[in-house]
Amino acid sequence: MDWFLEPFLLGFQQRALIGGLAAGLMSSIVGVWLVLRGMSFFGDAFVHGVLPGIAAAVIFGFNPYLGAAIAALVMVGGIELIHRQTALKEDTAIGLLFVGMMALGVVIISKSNSYTGSLTSILFGDIFGVNAETLTAMLVLGVPVLVGSLLLYRPLLALSFSATKAKTLGMNPRFTHAALLVLIATAVIASFQAVGTLLVFALLVGPPATAALVTRTIPQMFVISAALAAFTVWLGLVLSYYWGTAGAATIALVAIALFFVTLAVRPLFRQKEATT
Repeated sequence: MDWFLEPFLLGFQQRALIGGLAAGLMSSIVGVWLVLRGMSFFGDAFVHGVLPGIAAAVIFGFNPYLGAAIAALVMVGGIELIHRQTALKEDTAIGLLFVGMMALGVVIISKSNSYTGSLTSILFGDIFGVNAETLTAMLVLGVPVLVGSLLLYRPLLALSFSATKAKTLGMNPRFTHAALLVLIATAVIASFQAVGTLLVFALLVGPPATAALVTRTIPQMFVISAALAAFTVWLGLVLSYYWGTAGAATIALVAIALFFVTLAVRPLFRQKEATT
């Protein structure tokens, strides 16, 4: 029992666990829609897209959540502008802004005297530096994400199958898509201080993708995704404590490892079901 409890005896370790669980819950719930709609590339680009806003906040000393929100708006607006004003497909716009926004963020943060430390903190987070203020902000931003995912369940479900089908059911696919972008942005903004902009993507995609391998219904996928995210955060922090590795990176590694382990063992269970 001591092996499980020792990594969480101190206050900063407990705050790391709470912050990680909050980030994992938000990201894994929103991530279900990313996986169902095949928007993983967008999620990756979006996570990188908030980098210049956070970097500007570090340099000029204003709220990083505000900076991330502004950068998210610029990212979404840029994608829509390119998509509507040119014949290019949406993934091309995403790719252009993905590289451009990340490069801009690195350029901005390079003006800082503590360039390496600031960039590392933004990209990979500081989960053991999570404080009460950060936890409060995560709670304030996390509640709308979870409530919004619940209220928009039917429109997002219809949109996941077909925008045309959603329209025939009297829904507004464009509004639903925009609402999903807001939920993704909020989850990313709320989570970046705990796990970093780069590694939050592991929680957005890892648990939902793993859940998709072992579930047959979308409600089951939500439950399993959230449970896997919680387990991932806990195990990642435990392993980080005993291995002496970076907390957020270890959590991300566990999230991806769980997917491949599940992928490897899934055929064994299917064979067992087939023989019974």
